Amino acid sequence: MKNLLIQLAENTKPNPVGDGSSDLTGNVTNILNVVIGVLGIVAVIVIIIGGIQYMTSTGDAGKVKKAKDTILYGVIGLVVVILAFAIVNFVIANING
Repeated sequence: MKNLLIQLAENTKPNPVGDGSSDLTGNVTNILNVVIGVLGIVAVIVIIIGGIQYMTSTGDAGKVKKAKDTILYGVIGLVVVILAFAIVNFVIANING
């Protein structure tokens, strides 16, 4: 992921897909890691928004419940993203052998 971001920052293209499967799996891994990273950031932002809603609820039961639900959904999303990251990397590592 770091190498892909460095390549994008330098306005260069990622490694072209060649005949070797390592090039293809490397590019797929980089793309999936970036997508999963963005989804993880979104999940953290949802948790932060839920925290802000909770702090500004002023004791209103409806607002507190909505804020707690937002935090819960953000945590569930973060867990799903972490599991997706682990599964994708496990599968790609086993494809390479």
